[in-house]
Amino acid sequence: MTPVIDARALAVGYEGTAVVGDVELTVEAGALVVLVGTNGSGKSTLLRTLVGLLPPVAGTVTVFGVQPGTSPQRVAYLSQFHAAGSVLPLRVRGIVRMGRFADHGLLGRMTRQDEALVDDALERMEIADLADRAVRDLSGGQRQRTYLAQVLARRADLLVLDEPTAGIDVAGQERYEQVVAEERARGATVVVATHDIAEAARADLVVLLAGRVVAAGPPEEVLRAETLLETFGVALRGFDDGLMVTERAHAHEHRHEVGDFTHGAQPPLRKIPPGV
Repeated sequence: MTPVIDARALAVGYEGTAVVGDVELTVEAGALVVLVGTNGSGKSTLLRTLVGLLPPVAGTVTVFGVQPGTSPQRVAYLSQFHAAGSVLPLRVRGIVRMGRFADHGLLGRMTRQDEALVDDALERMEIADLADRAVRDLSGGQRQRTYLAQVLARRADLLVLDEPTAGIDVAGQERYEQVVAEERARGATVVVATHDIAEAARADLVVLLAGRVVAAGPPEEVLRAETLLETFGVALRGFDDGLMVTERAHAHEHRHEVGDFTHGAQPPLRKIPPGV
């Protein structure tokens, strides 16, 4: 069977300059793949290459056996940036409806089935009550739920998600985890870029990035003290109910609070389940 993603000696970057090289990746249908690294590590660049927004710098990559970007109906992409919703007076339902444009084009007529998929996506992300609200009037977490709903409305075979839980509260995080499980149950493949070690621990395949591939494989093989130290400059400490990610020891010791880290800060303090 043809892999969903097949990368060989892949280098990704901009204008011929590689950000990450020597990527070897084979992803089968239904898998959860998590890319982990700090800001600037190459996670977003790799995702943009997988969806066809950037050409490879070197090597080869196929998605569903063809060049990335040539099967838009089968791929749904969540970017970190959504300028249109912040500037234009777009409403939540209109943003989610855009998830159906790959099937019909920008001016194509929506069918009852399309509208049903939009309704379903709004319900699944628990934002049906916001359908008529202007996106620019929403909180950051509500906006992120809206764009996640757009991805769900696509009903794609491959979901490519760049920092999908940015700005989302605990309830939104739990909803996100549930819909990812639901999408995988229907056979979709999910590729996620994140700082969240806990999410990586639940994946089938983890890729640690730091301007290069530090390690790639099952979480129990990849999420180890030495690889996380290379990736983040952090170490693992043992607890009875799992492992905790903390900052590498300095002259005086610190622990980082749970949460997203930005601008090169250390990763969130998260527990990794036992056995990983």
